[in-house]
Amino acid sequence: PALLKYTKKVKFLENGEVAVITKDSVSIFNENGEPIEKETTEIEWDLDQATKSGYPHFMLKEIYEQPKGIKETLKRRCGKDGFFNFDDMHLSAETLKNINNIYIVACGTAYNAGLQGKFALQKIAKIKSDTDIASEFRYSDPFIDEHTMVILLSQSGETLDTLAALREAKAKGAKTMAITNVVGSSIAREADEVIYTLAGPEIAVASTKAYTTQVAVFYMFSLYLAKEKGIISDEDYLAMKDELFTIPEKIEKIIKNEELIKSMALKITKADNGFFLGRGLDYSVAVEGVLKIKEVSYMHTEAFPSGELKHGTIALIEEGIPVIALATQGPLFQKSLSNIKEVKARGAYVLAITQEGNTLIEEVADDVIYIPKISDILSGLLSIVPLQLLAYHISDSRGIDVDKPRNLAKSVTVE
Repeated sequence: PALLKYTKKVKFLENGEVAVITKDSVSIFNENGEPIEKETTEIEWDLDQATKSGYPHFMLKEIYEQPKGIKETLKRRCGKDGFFNFDDMHLSAETLKNINNIYIVACGTAYNAGLQGKFALQKIAKIKSDTDIASEFRYSDPFIDEHTMVILLSQSGETLDTLAALREAKAKGAKTMAITNVVGSSIAREADEVIYTLAGPEIAVASTKAYTTQVAVFYMFSLYLAKEKGIISDEDYLAMKDELFTIPEKIEKIIKNEELIKSMALKITKADNGFFLGRGLDYSVAVEGVLKIKEVSYMHTEAFPSGELKHGTIALIEEGIPVIALATQGPLFQKSLSNIKEVKARGAYVLAITQEGNTLIEEVADDVIYIPKISDILSGLLSIVPLQLLAYHISDSRGIDVDKPRNLAKSVTVE
């Protein structure tokens, strides 16, 4: 983004290469000092995308930009026949069809997007998937064979731990695929395959639109793999694809309730601690909600699977402590209600997030945020948005620099 006011044309250097820049020319040399030619890449971003455009903070602007980012990411891959197109991949359809083991490797928010990605791959494509923290992946001795793919997520494409994991995976013979927001980044260049998110430049340290576009990519890719494997009918495929395209409009509907969400943020802004609860896909969303609040508001929060409440966590519930309970999954709704009752009985303030129509939750929660009705498997793309807004308004009410929280960097290039 910093370059956009000067140029949209860039040349990417590999390790060991040197560029000599003068007023009139640019010369590039390899590690042996020999002059070389490098391909020029044009950045698709515009300068106005890298400004606040009237918003008080980049984070709020980027939350509002999520509908556009998701729509563009979906449209780029959707063919005229209505199916998602990955024909630009170098791996053959036969090779992809034989993938039976996937590792999703990332750090921070990208790792949390991978938690949702695991659900998509396993439920839609029926492929065994695991989500690993990049800094730990190299030490876990992962099982890799010719049917293994490692998917690496990074908004910047420069996260050093993720790059190291990519190199380890390639050394072990895995097929590798990057999901990143930055064209020509290191991870994009080194992976066998790359799928770009079209979120546009993300300036705020706390990632929002990169997260949701990464999740959207997982649903597209899962549908593609399911079709290649012949395990999904065209009717079911197109129905889910059509529902994916309703996500942007539904996020806009959630954002219109920003003032309501702000009022709930102000109720808990003075709390020192808080807990997030969820089952299944809701738990993966809870983990990301917790990270957002930690990053930008410095409030100590933890996410737990609701079923683990009775295995220790409930000892920490006391009068007035905020508990954000996600209950968007139909088959798990009654169990989620029971967990809310458990924490309410011990004095917690409960803010629940659920789908429209689940009004029974109003009988047990103090406050409720409703998301538009959607298939359970896709609900995480919606339920994260009120949590992003909640984190933003807690931070803003505390007078914190929302876009640049202390001790954090946008691109982490150290191990």
